[in-house]
Amino acid sequence: MGAARSTVWRDNAVAAGLALLLAVVWAWRDWAALSALRLPDTDDVMRLQQMRDWLGGQGFSDLAQHRLGVAGLEMHWSRLPDLVPGAIIALLTPVTGAYAAELAAVILWPLLLLAVALMLVAAIARRVAVSALVAVVITALAYPASALFLPGRIDHHGLQLVLLLVLVRAVIGCGGWRCGVAAGVASVASLVVGMETAPFLALGGGVLVMRWVVAGQGERPRLLGYGASLVLGFGLAAILFRTSGWDAATCDAFAAPLWRAAQVGALAPVGLALAGRWFDAPRTRLVAAVALGGAALAVALTLSPACLSPYGGVDPLLERLWLARVAEAQPLFAAPLDHAIGYVGLALAGLAATLWQWRRTRDTGWAVLAGFQLAALALALVQLRGIYAGTMLAAPGLAALIAYARERGPMALAAAWVTSAGFLYPALGSFAAPPPPAATCDGGAVLAQLAAQPAGTVAAPIDLGAYALAETRHRVLAAPYHRNGVGNLAVYRLVWLPVAEARAEADRLEITYLANCGGAWDELGTPPPGSLLEALRTGNAPAWLVPMTSEAALYRVEAEK
Repeated sequence: MGAARSTVWRDNAVAAGLALLLAVVWAWRDWAALSALRLPDTDDVMRLQQMRDWLGGQGFSDLAQHRLGVAGLEMHWSRLPDLVPGAIIALLTPVTGAYAAELAAVILWPLLLLAVALMLVAAIARRVAVSALVAVVITALAYPASALFLPGRIDHHGLQLVLLLVLVRAVIGCGGWRCGVAAGVASVASLVVGMETAPFLALGGGVLVMRWVVAGQGERPRLLGYGASLVLGFGLAAILFRTSGWDAATCDAFAAPLWRAAQVGALAPVGLALAGRWFDAPRTRLVAAVALGGAALAVALTLSPACLSPYGGVDPLLERLWLARVAEAQPLFAAPLDHAIGYVGLALAGLAATLWQWRRTRDTGWAVLAGFQLAALALALVQLRGIYAGTMLAAPGLAALIAYARERGPMALAAAWVTSAGFLYPALGSFAAPPPPAATCDGGAVLAQLAAQPAGTVAAPIDLGAYALAETRHRVLAAPYHRNGVGNLAVYRLVWLPVAEARAEADRLEITYLANCGGAWDELGTPPPGSLLEALRTGNAPAWLVPMTSEAALYRVEAEK
C-alpha cells in the first residue's frame, strides 16, 4: 500500500511539474497577446467579460450579455465555469488591481485544469497497467486537446475534458459506490456546463449499466451510487445554477427542458439498482435495462422534445455563412485536409493502439477506453471538436505501444514515440494547407480606436464581436453565438442592402460605428451591384460613413441632418 501511494504521489508531482513547465513556456511564447488580455479564442474573451459583469454587480443567475445583439442576448452558458477563475480575480483584485488579477486568472486556471487532467490520465494508465509517466508526457502534447489548456483558454472546454476524465476513471475503476458517486457528480457538472459532452455522458452511464448486467450484485453499489448522485445532483444544480433563461424552450443549455430530460433519465439507474435483487440472470437484467432505459428515454423526449435537436434553431443562412466555416464545428470529411489530419491523426493512432492492447489482454478497461475513443471519432464525423476526448484518451494505448516497442530495439522505440507525438500530425497536415490569406487589417488597432470613442452601437464582422464587447463600452450587434441569430443576420443584411436602404437600416438599428476589417464578410461572396458591401470593397464608401482610420477599417455613421 505504501509503495502504491508513493507511486501515485510521484506521478502526480511529475504531472503538476510538467503542467507548470508547459504553462511557463506557452505564456512566454504568447506574452504579447496575453499581456494585453487578447485571449486565444472568442469564447475565452466572452468568458472573461461574463465574469467581469458578474463581479461588477450583475446577478449570479443573470447570464445575459446586455450589450450584445439587437436587444441583449440570453447566453446558453453556465456560471459553473466562472467560479474558480472568478474567485481568483475577486481575491487578487484588492491586492494587485483588476488587470493583474485577470491576467493571473487566465494563466492559473488553464494551468490547474491541465495539471488535474494529467493526473487523471496517470490514474487511468495505472488502472490498465501501463506507465503513467509515459502517458502523462503523451497527453501533455496531445494536440488538439492540449491546445484547450493554453494560457488564456478559460472557456469551458478544458473543464469539460477534466470532468470527462473523472467519469472514465470512475467507470473503469473500482466497483464500489464511491466510483459511482464520482461518475454521477462528474456527469451532472459536465451537463450543467454544456451539452457538448452529452454523448460521452450517456456512454458512461451505459457502460455502468452493462457492468451491472454482467456482474449483477457485485456492481449494484456502483450503479446505485451513480444513479442517486445523478438524481440529487440535478436537483441541487437546478437550485444553484438556475439562470435567467431557465424557462427558454431550447435544449442547448442547462435550463428547464434539459433538466427535465436529465432528471427522468437519472431515475433509470436508480430503479435498476433498487430492483436488481429480483433479477438473477444476466439476460433478465439486460431485458430490464433495455425496457426501463427505453421508457425513460421516451418520457424524457416527450417532456422535452427540443432535446432531439439542441442546436436546431440556427438560421439556415447563418449555418451556411458562419457556422459551417468554424473549424472545430466542421464535419471531418468536409474540413480542409490539413485540419482533418491535425485533429484526428493522434486519435486514430491511439485508437489503433488501444484496440491492439485490448486484443492482447482482453481487459475490460481497454474495452471501455476503446469505446470512448470510438465515440469521439464518431462525433468528429459530425463536428471535429468531438475528437478532443479521443486525443486525451489515446495516451494509455500509446504508452502500451511504447512499452512493447522498447523490447524490440531502438528503431521500434523511436517509431513508437514519433507515432505518439501529438504535435507531429498538425505539422504533417501543414503540407496540405493552402497558402495563407493575404494580410488583413490590424484588429487590435481597430479595437483600440473603438475603445477611445463615446459609447455607441457597433456593426462589425462576427468574429470581432466578442473582443469588441470585452475591450470597449459599445453595444455590439454580431458575435459568434448561435443564439444571436437576429443580430448576426442584421449585420449581414446591412452590408448586402443597396447603399440608400443600408442608410435607413443603420438608422433603424441605431448604428454608430461600422468596422470593415480587411477580409470582412468574405463569406458573403460577390456582393450585388450598388450594395454597401460593394462600395466598401471598392473604396467608394458613401458620404454618411466617415473614415476613422487611414486604411478605412473603421467608419463613424454620420448623423442625418
